[in-house]
Amino acid sequence: MSLVTLLPFIVLIGAMFLMTRSAKKKQQQAANMRNEMQPGSGVRTIGGMYATVKEVNEDTVLLDAGPGVDLLFAKNAIGAVLTDDEYNRIVHGVEHDLKSDVVPDDASSLTEPESGATAADSDDTPVGLGKKDADEEPADEPAATEAKADDEPKKTDGDSDAK
Repeated sequence: MSLVTLLPFIVLIGAMFLMTRSAKKKQQQAANMRNEMQPGSGVRTIGGMYATVKEVNEDTVLLDAGPGVDLLFAKNAIGAVLTDDEYNRIVHGVEHDLKSDVVPDDASSLTEPESGATAADSDDTPVGLGKKDADEEPADEPAATEAKADDEPKKTDGDSDAK
């Protein structure tokens, strides 16, 4: 047999090897996550139930799903071990202190003078960007804009008299 006929089979076997290797790696990571569970940590089951780990055994986990509700689950039924912030946000609706993460909507907080500086120290002169204010326009200007408006073709709603 030539190399050309064997090449597709070699590529197929290599692809199968890589796929099984990545699946095995994911299974190993999930097993490590389940083995690292400790009492008091929040978890989500594969069915979507959120609970707190009460006791961890070799193959089972005792979960506290609410006041007086203890449930026994297989370790394989635990989908994710959650961080304390994430568990409290989902189950109790408690958000962490968002005030430290607030980004201002405008840059005014970035341009305010420092606590030791006075208003006279800051450079509050307006910057001309090429647009004239209404006070600076000469009185002849409205007449000129009306003349320009007459020169421009009128916009219609799409109907035209030309046929």
